[in-house]
Amino acid sequence: MKTFNLLPYMNRGISEAGCDEAGRGCLAGPVFAAAVILPEDFSHPLLNDSKKMTEKQRNQLRPIIEHEAIAWAVASVDANEIDEINILQASIKCMHMALDKLSQRPQYIIVDGNRFRPYGDIPFSCIIKGDGKYASIAAASVLAKTHRDEYMLALAEKYPMYGWKENKAYPTKKHREAILKYGVSPYHRLSYKFDR
Repeated sequence: MKTFNLLPYMNRGISEAGCDEAGRGCLAGPVFAAAVILPEDFSHPLLNDSKKMTEKQRNQLRPIIEHEAIAWAVASVDANEIDEINILQASIKCMHMALDKLSQRPQYIIVDGNRFRPYGDIPFSCIIKGDGKYASIAAASVLAKTHRDEYMLALAEKYPMYGWKENKAYPTKKHREAILKYGVSPYHRLSYKFDR
């Protein structure tokens, strides 16, 4: 079973955590992040960058990752804090919070993207499009995305007018039109421009 072309690790023989976030470009709701330490021999044919997977595939893979990972954790930072410290800082803080919650302290961290702040004294690497290159980052992308989607589906029950059940608060035409018609909810990120 080959896991697409994903590499199993960057550094062999040490505890390596992959980190990724979900919801950075959304107009409402928290940003979520996950940290995952996988066994070096972990492989699954569905595992890929979560954006290249269907919702059904992500939901199918989530319990497998959570069961087979050496350690995993998910954290979130809400819209109010995103407005206060900006989405980049909130995303990095969220990844640190997920790392804090891991049951095992990693010896190395690999992060999707090009921005991160040092986490204690643990060395790290930022990898652009890392969720399509390394299994642990891809697994983190799946957990961050599925946990966030689950949260937004619950919110959609209270605020059905924004179409969050379908768009998960991403800036779709329907979402923008609903903001113009109904105004913002307590979960919208007020520092974002809604009229673009």
